Amino acid sequence: MGTILAISSQVARGHVGLSAVVPALHALGHEVIALPTIMLSNHPGHGDVAGQRMEPALLSRMLATLDAHGWLAGVDAVLSGYLPTPEHVAVVAEAVGLVRAHRATAPFCSDHVLGDDPKGLYIAEDAARSLAERLVPLADVIFPNRFELQWLASQPVTDAASAAMAGRALGTSVTVATSIPAGDDGLATMAVTAEEAWTRTVVRMNGVPNGTGDLLAALFTGHMVNACAAPIALKRSVIGVQEAICASAGRDELNLIAILKGFRR
Repeated sequence: MGTILAISSQVARGHVGLSAVVPALHALGHEVIALPTIMLSNHPGHGDVAGQRMEPALLSRMLATLDAHGWLAGVDAVLSGYLPTPEHVAVVAEAVGLVRAHRATAPFCSDHVLGDDPKGLYIAEDAARSLAERLVPLADVIFPNRFELQWLASQPVTDAASAAMAGRALGTSVTVATSIPAGDDGLATMAVTAEEAWTRTVVRMNGVPNGTGDLLAALFTGHMVNACAAPIALKRSVIGVQEAICASAGRDELNLIAILKGFRR
């Protein structure tokens, strides 16, 4: 069990961003230091939304204060998610530097929230470029979906073989790629290293609530901090996400409360 510094979006209602990450990590026994990059009433997919971005300068002051108290010295891993501007990307790079000043081997797990099929990028391109240039080289684990992996690697990703090639081209220790086409009705989630690749395939489902990517990244990071090797972390994370999807049938948000205890399996 450890302490994880998580930096991402947060919503008042629902389970996306930190609102999915924090309960999942708590269920795995971890303490969480959570810094929101944006505060929203709800996921924008519901239509009207109210909220505002957190100023990067404020986040930097918060990090400095946490460090001055000595609390960043106890951080076991950093997990980042939605970063809307290059300045927010810089805050995450700063956070990783502060944590690694105390613990050089602390892993950095980056959930590159860039875009998705079929819309493409849904953050500004300067933010996406900054993320690719500054955070990919720092990251030990990244969590791109098919579109994001293809965009980051600048090469086609159409199946498991091409996903493995693209993941290895990025040079991170582990690439956890999601939404990889696998047959007519399948979607694969893969953990790719320089030498090996492990795949978990599920049946494609319609009407899945938002937040599954945030949940997967949190579960994989949490299992990894709990000393699970990549294939075991992958298996347990995919099972956890599938349980959440099944428990959320007919709902407009992930139903995490019903399955939190199952995340320990």
